[in-house]
Amino acid sequence: MKPVLPDIRKIAVFRAVQPGAMLCSIPAVRALRNTYPQAHITLVSMPWAATLLQRFPEYFDDFIALPGIPMNKENFEDFAAHMRFENFDLLLQLQDNSAIINTLMFQLGARHVAGFSHDEGLVDSGMFINYPDHAPEILRQLALVNALGIDTQGSSMEFPVLPGDKQEVNRLLLPVYEKSYVVIHPSADQWPPAYFGMLADYCIEQGYTLIITGAKDDQPLIREIRKCIHHPVIDLTGQLSTGALGWLIRNAFLFITNSTDITQLAAATATPSLTISLRHDTYKWAPLNRKLHKTIDWNNDTHIETVFTLAVSLMQQQQSLLRKTG
Repeated sequence: MKPVLPDIRKIAVFRAVQPGAMLCSIPAVRALRNTYPQAHITLVSMPWAATLLQRFPEYFDDFIALPGIPMNKENFEDFAAHMRFENFDLLLQLQDNSAIINTLMFQLGARHVAGFSHDEGLVDSGMFINYPDHAPEILRQLALVNALGIDTQGSSMEFPVLPGDKQEVNRLLLPVYEKSYVVIHPSADQWPPAYFGMLADYCIEQGYTLIITGAKDDQPLIREIRKCIHHPVIDLTGQLSTGALGWLIRNAFLFITNSTDITQLAAATATPSLTISLRHDTYKWAPLNRKLHKTIDWNNDTHIETVFTLAVSLMQQQQSLLRKTG
């Protein structure tokens, strides 16, 4: 392993993604913090990610928001001037292997820039690695920091609970208690509403309260799903922050979704999950713990029987565990 870079006092971590994908970077940032415990680490991301300073204060010290979308020359120059003023010792590009992004990174004034590249857009730097095309996202991130001589601190994910998360859920006065409910979170990557309905009915008939969550924009889809469910449910579509959703998932008996982004919350809170993925890169986003989290690549297996088999298996596994732990 190569030696770590010396005299690293200010680090910028560039990662512009949605919440679930951001959680896949936490193991890499944890390793970074362990190697450079006194460094000032700044997260450079989309505006929503400013909340991560409160959720991960031991990993992030500061935040810089990316310029507006669409990015134009003026707002990029303002952003770049801010970055150059900060005079970072290391800029870690954890986004992807985009030649455009890499070109921009070298305009931000950092003493060292590290990240991903590819054969067609090779970066002439020993601090870039070829993007691992067929690896899970967490392991891609860890491969980069490891190439910088940084010892990894495991691949486990984290989603610390904040007091406001629980308070937000408590204000809803839900008639449930820990492990007494199943959360279903449909997303715009449409999976047949009737199949969601079948899974919901099965969970309810096993004695669990069914809670539906989702983004506000998914309300039309969820209305169609509710038409396929033959029992009462609790519909919280569009009502929860990411933190409150994480708290709700943490205390659920089981989490079911077709969102490979939101399933990362289940992985980070160690809640058994069943994910029906319609993505072409399911391998990238499937949680690493394959015993606790089951992921179906719907592009290759479109049998509802497979989904039910895995759902029943997860429920039996969880019931057995809860009996043992009392």
